[in-house]
Amino acid sequence: MSKQQQFLDVVDRDEAERRFQAAISLQPLGTESVALDECRGRILAEDIIATVDVPSFDRSNYDGFAVRANDTVGATEERPITLQLLDAEIAAGVVPDGSVSAGSAMTIATGGMLPRGADAVVMVEDTDFIAGQTLLVRRAIAAGFGVSFAGTDIGAGEILLHRGDLLTSRETGSLAAIGCSEVPVWRKPRVGIISSGDEIIEPGEVMKAGLVYDSNARILADAVSEAGGLPRSLGIVSDNLEQLRAKLAEGLQSCDVVLLSGGTSKGGGDVSYHAVGELTDPGVVVHGVALKPGKPICLAASQQKPVVILPGFPTSAIFTFHEFVVPVIEQLAGWRKKQPRSLPARLSVKINSSTGRTEYVLVNLVERPQPENADHPELAFAAFPMGKGSGSVTAFSRADGFITIDRHEEIVEAGSPVQVQLIGQDLSPADLVVIGSHCVGLDYLMSQLQDRGFKTKLLAVGSSGGLEAAIRGECDLAGIHLYDAKSDQYNRPFLTDTTHLIPGYQRTQGLLYRRGDQRFEGKNVDTFIEQVIASDQCVMVNRNQGSGTRIHIDRLLAGSQPAGYAVQARNHNAVAAAIVQQRADWGMAIEHVVDPELLGFLPVCQEQFDFVVNRQRQERQAVLAFCDLLADQQIRDHLQSLGLTIGGPT
Repeated sequence: MSKQQQFLDVVDRDEAERRFQAAISLQPLGTESVALDECRGRILAEDIIATVDVPSFDRSNYDGFAVRANDTVGATEERPITLQLLDAEIAAGVVPDGSVSAGSAMTIATGGMLPRGADAVVMVEDTDFIAGQTLLVRRAIAAGFGVSFAGTDIGAGEILLHRGDLLTSRETGSLAAIGCSEVPVWRKPRVGIISSGDEIIEPGEVMKAGLVYDSNARILADAVSEAGGLPRSLGIVSDNLEQLRAKLAEGLQSCDVVLLSGGTSKGGGDVSYHAVGELTDPGVVVHGVALKPGKPICLAASQQKPVVILPGFPTSAIFTFHEFVVPVIEQLAGWRKKQPRSLPARLSVKINSSTGRTEYVLVNLVERPQPENADHPELAFAAFPMGKGSGSVTAFSRADGFITIDRHEEIVEAGSPVQVQLIGQDLSPADLVVIGSHCVGLDYLMSQLQDRGFKTKLLAVGSSGGLEAAIRGECDLAGIHLYDAKSDQYNRPFLTDTTHLIPGYQRTQGLLYRRGDQRFEGKNVDTFIEQVIASDQCVMVNRNQGSGTRIHIDRLLAGSQPAGYAVQARNHNAVAAAIVQQRADWGMAIEHVVDPELLGFLPVCQEQFDFVVNRQRQERQAVLAFCDLLADQQIRDHLQSLGLTIGGPT
């Protein structure tokens, strides 16, 4: 299929947005009145003008005595002033009976109405009694002390809240203070969500080979809510054009926006585009945007209602949703235009991009060390690309933000300054950042730290990448298992003067294959490797470059690149899954991921998994807590239950 057949009109991002927004209505959808106890999170549709003063009377701020301030002039602890205490007592919610004249005082409670004649309240702790009705005042006060005068908080006729304000607990409290029980808000746009594809099943159904759970619908529904919309699930539709036509018509009839997930190309099996392509008022306005991820997005409209087909891959779907759909939902919901929050950072590794389309790269941010006595402070954060691809479900949720690579830029060098657009409004740095190799034992230790109140972040980039980050001081710990053949040691030969080794545990690495595969059963490591090198029918699944496991594999293969060598899994579980699902025949992983009923395991080596810390960071509280975990006997027992051995050479 040619490019012209596959995409109608690939345009740049700004042109796509211009065409799309020109074809739809962006006006708020009208107002509705909601009860005060239901308005939190809504957007005000009208200015709120106070109809009463708050407070509505002169109110006492303390338990004490209503007085005339002039009567307290000169009062001290040593020379108190005497006042005549009146019989009346003023409780909160009671209108005073009587007034305060010169030389007198009246008992008043916090929140009580100030009586006529009084202009201040002296606190009870600054007074004493003598002879029954005689009050001793031991402190001079000024007029207005201890009093909130009527209208000093909110004045009648004042604009309390403005149209477009987001109602949080602060605003709802103010509304309650002026007696507002019904609140005018913009109606939330109803957003219909259709998932399409024969391979899509609902969460909770039994998983079968070739099927996928519908994660996009859940992500999109909650993202719609976060943007101020009201999501409505229209269900999963198989790849049937008639059924999808009917579901699209239902969405256009009952909703203000319709989103379809998947089926954005023009292949015969992708019916979403064919159904939306039949709309003619104006119908499809953009099919294909020069973005990565997100190129195949389809933007359309029907009678000024937005219709969007989002790419099926989760990261592509949520990126393009935030780029094109969120601004529309927010405007329909009456939100004010938001300015994206961004911050500068320094790129940790080199990125190769493709010219011709703008690329968005998800990144994690970690704090960088600041050199002492530097004339110009360094950028505070380092940006680590996630590298999970548009098919990842978790990448967007775990990223701190993303960087934008211009369509004309092919390479962004490591160390380059970049601008990171934050995905959330708040960036809360982790107490412990671990970069390096992934391990089930490390997962457990990080979980235990979380339970102890520490916020943690783990970036699995491989042992080599973790070691480099530790040397640069861009992480607290690096999990590594690097073997040095010359010294026959793990990890220690790779340390520098600026780094320190924290001993971890040992784990067994081995060769995995499907149980019953006679090509591998009964072989030792040498004959196993001879077999896979000799036969192109023995397909491997490799590990990512820079990982300690990849170094073991390359050492065993001694320069050979068997079938499947270019296919790289990012963790041990992915290696096991590829072999069980017959996408590969063999690979290398730790023993813990092996299901003995499904996989055979041929041990290769007992490797040391340790932790490297930059000496500038080794006294940080979270690092010390991590070391305490490694010394805790209960923790060590659990690590051993995971097949990890504590102690031994490091």
